[in-house]
Amino acid sequence: MAIYLSFKEIWRNKGRFLLFSMVIALITLLVLFIAALGEGLANVNKEYLEKLDAQLFVFQENVDRSALTSRLDRDKLNAVRRVPGVKAAGPLGISNAYLVFNNNRPQLKVTLVGVEGEQPGSIPVLFGQNFKTERGNDIVIDMNIANQRGIQVGDTISIKSIQGTKDEYYDLRVSGIADSQQYQYSPTVFIPYVTWDKVRPQPSTPNTRMPLVANVIVVQIQNPKEITTMEAAIKEAVPGIEVVDKQQTILSLPGYTAQQSTLNTQAFFTLLIGVLVIGGFFQIQMLQKIPQIGVLKAIGTSNLSIALTVIYQIVLITTFGVILGIITTLALSLALPEGIPIAFNGTSVFTAIIALLLIGPLGGLVTVRLATSVEPLIALGLSQ
Repeated sequence: MAIYLSFKEIWRNKGRFLLFSMVIALITLLVLFIAALGEGLANVNKEYLEKLDAQLFVFQENVDRSALTSRLDRDKLNAVRRVPGVKAAGPLGISNAYLVFNNNRPQLKVTLVGVEGEQPGSIPVLFGQNFKTERGNDIVIDMNIANQRGIQVGDTISIKSIQGTKDEYYDLRVSGIADSQQYQYSPTVFIPYVTWDKVRPQPSTPNTRMPLVANVIVVQIQNPKEITTMEAAIKEAVPGIEVVDKQQTILSLPGYTAQQSTLNTQAFFTLLIGVLVIGGFFQIQMLQKIPQIGVLKAIGTSNLSIALTVIYQIVLITTFGVILGIITTLALSLALPEGIPIAFNGTSVFTAIIALLLIGPLGGLVTVRLATSVEPLIALGLSQ
């Protein structure tokens, strides 16, 4: 009975309910784009760190876990490697540079990541081969660079870096291509660690270089279940350092936490507005049909049947609107220019869809209470 009444009313007022489904679809579009934008921005910020096969990261003490300001010498790297329970440890150098091209193609900003071959910090390649030493002119690029500039294994690319006050250019050979490994919104070039120290931008001239240092030490431990114990053990064994896990390292990325908090706040208020809009629509709809509810009650229809009718109607309209919004969102995402960081994956998008399906019933709770409290005689105008 309740399902029949729900469908019957929706069918008789197709235009009205279709219009409101479109409103729900627009709310869905906004929520999903915010969720996808948050996921996409998080990915291009943390992608390289997220994919690393490592459990702990070592920074210089009192630098707020900033990779660019942290400085760790070779003695600290060797000391970390000697800590019992450490499986492997590798230096990680991070800096920015530009790839320059012929034929008037625009230069491309990249993150230079210096690593030792086959040590933590290096990444597997999809095409070609990885370098196995800490020096040399072979490099690995991520798939974003290969796709954007049409670079293949065996090509030679030129890196522009500021040395002192001058632009210097370094020709390096692409030995391998990895999957997407973005860091801090930039595609990534992986370079042997000693070569990275030579190529990276720095204020001094080559004849006044400082001793070789790492920004971060990446650590694999023998038993990942003992991560808390190993944090304390490494910090106790090596002075002047701070040891954190992968999640804390990601949260310490510049702007990451503030960015995600802003987007989550926007999504929350969008959902709140959705609840108010849906609740207001169904309440107005209910006020317009109080006489019909009075007739139903007068002929013996129970409050439970009326409540279920309202609930089914809210669920049907909300579900149709959300599905329409999902289809519209996916269609629009295909038309977005390349480079916009939209990612429709992860728990954030799934959570957004579930929340959207729930805001209809939540917004309609007042409507259900209003429907079940209708007095037949008053609704029909027969009360004295």
